[in-house]
Amino acid sequence: MKLRNLRVESQPKIMIIPMIDIIFFLLVFFMMSTLYMVEQRTLPVNLPQASAAQSDLAKNVAITLAKDGAIYVDQEQIPVELFKNRIQVQLARQSDTAFILRADKQAEYGRVVMVLDELKGLGVKKVAVATEQQVQR
Repeated sequence: MKLRNLRVESQPKIMIIPMIDIIFFLLVFFMMSTLYMVEQRTLPVNLPQASAAQSDLAKNVAITLAKDGAIYVDQEQIPVELFKNRIQVQLARQSDTAFILRADKQAEYGRVVMVLDELKGLGVKKVAVATEQQVQR
């Protein structure tokens, strides 16, 4: 006579489809959230357009000229008198620093030239002017 085993031997079922859905959702969530972190260190300015514009994601120092003439170095507003000192401090930290000039297209042209002249006078070797890519029609 055979006694029945009181334990029911059933294998747990692994539901793989919901697990794949959750992993896919997390992947999309993290991809979308990192897209919003890219331009977080910059001030909003209205950039001019250029057909040969390129994007460079390397670590750079952003110099922003607002349309009211204010100068910002990495989101820190710098008076004109202290601008030269701030750049010298940055060059002392790292001599091959690349500077990106982000001037509003309504900013005073003389102010842009003044900033470029100061950078050249301090011996800056890498200067780029930020633009937006022009939309082809």
